[in-house]
Amino acid sequence: MKETENPYPINMKDILQPYNPWWGAANFDTQAFKRPIYGDIYSNLLQVKQIISITGPRRIGKTTILKQMIKALIDEHQSGPGQIIYFSFDDPLLFTKHANEHFFDDLMKWADTVHSGKTIYFFFDEIQRLEKWELYLKKYYDLSTFPFKFVISGSASSPIFKKSRESLMGRIKEYHLKPFSFREFVYFFSKENTDLLDFVNRAYEFGKNLQHDMVIDWQALETARSPLKFTTQIFTDLTNLLNRYFVEGGFPEAWDFKDIVQKQQYLYDNQIQKVIFEDLVIATEFRKPENLKKFYLSLIEQPGQEINLENTSGKIGVSRIMLQKYLPMLEMTDLVKNVPRFSKRAFKFRRGSVKCYLVDLALRNAILKLGDKILEDSRMLGYYAENLVFNALSNFMGSLELSYCKEGKSEIDFIVNLGRDRLIPVEVKYSENMSDLSLIKAFMKKYDQQTGIVVTKSLNDAGRKDNILFVPLAIFLLFF
Repeated sequence: MKETENPYPINMKDILQPYNPWWGAANFDTQAFKRPIYGDIYSNLLQVKQIISITGPRRIGKTTILKQMIKALIDEHQSGPGQIIYFSFDDPLLFTKHANEHFFDDLMKWADTVHSGKTIYFFFDEIQRLEKWELYLKKYYDLSTFPFKFVISGSASSPIFKKSRESLMGRIKEYHLKPFSFREFVYFFSKENTDLLDFVNRAYEFGKNLQHDMVIDWQALETARSPLKFTTQIFTDLTNLLNRYFVEGGFPEAWDFKDIVQKQQYLYDNQIQKVIFEDLVIATEFRKPENLKKFYLSLIEQPGQEINLENTSGKIGVSRIMLQKYLPMLEMTDLVKNVPRFSKRAFKFRRGSVKCYLVDLALRNAILKLGDKILEDSRMLGYYAENLVFNALSNFMGSLELSYCKEGKSEIDFIVNLGRDRLIPVEVKYSENMSDLSLIKAFMKKYDQQTGIVVTKSLNDAGRKDNILFVPLAIFLLFF
């Protein structure tokens, strides 16, 4: 990277001071609630040399985690406040070409001069706004004479960052955050309910063991000390929170909006307009974001349904060929994820239909202005339940792929492929009446599988039948 003289020098301290209030204050406050992933990120900040990268959708708490780590460095690690430098590359200062090209080098030189010999922690927010950011980080990471530690965040998905990160191979440790899971939602809104939180922790441990062992410990589950033993009150509390989660979703800043129109505008602006028209355009130089938006809005109507691209093409006036190109782009934006049809053929040779799921249902509720009305639509709640199960299974440790199995009119919602011919079929039956389960039983027999899961609505259906675990949705979501 060629260095040139900066014709527009800036006063670095004046630029940074508003971003770093801890420099002149005895204390500063930040959000008290910490997401479970926080502990792992902070531990690696202290223990590994690598750059810490935090990516994910907008407004899910990435900046909050940065500020929480800053506070911990000051309060617990006894790092001097001046050794901690935060900056957001959304700053209009960088809109000019000269400032954009010189800012990073000027900042490094300034920090090294002011804090010579001390470890300096840099927290860079919205790093994707800086052109060639990865080259700057590589340069100073490799210069051992500079005792710098970098934490970066960006409102973009891992695939969008992939090309930029290639030059940082081995130098970066990545965390990709998603909207709050149901388990995190329960933690956030039930801080004082110790009985409920105790059960949540036990259910989570059961889920971790399931993912690790790939089978269910039926003996432990059926004893008096079962990890899934709970009271009627706990189930009632979880069900009430689940109904709230159906409506509110996992974007914490949107929870404070009481007016549905304001919430709709907030989510639409941050999660659709800015993601498609800014993040994706910057990353891919995409020239027709309006058509991509049309495609996304068509997908939110029926989450979890098989996509017929011909019908969609005619409906929104965009060619089928373009829709085939748009689907992976939407996945890059963290707006939707797709699930292919199950096949024993190699993944890369698979062809056929796919189903799409929303990364967070709050976007659908906001765009369609549904509010609490969604709870009155039992048919759509079935699709919502399936969508939440998909989001949970996406975190299944060791999973190679999620797919769905369809034979005639019968369908198994998800097949978790764990490799070595280990498959776990998962069916979602979020209704009062348990429908036919012959396909999941036939699947387990055909592929000689010992574990199946049916996610239910009613507590009355919970338990073991053959080698299938029947578990209410409000409990199943706690496993991940």
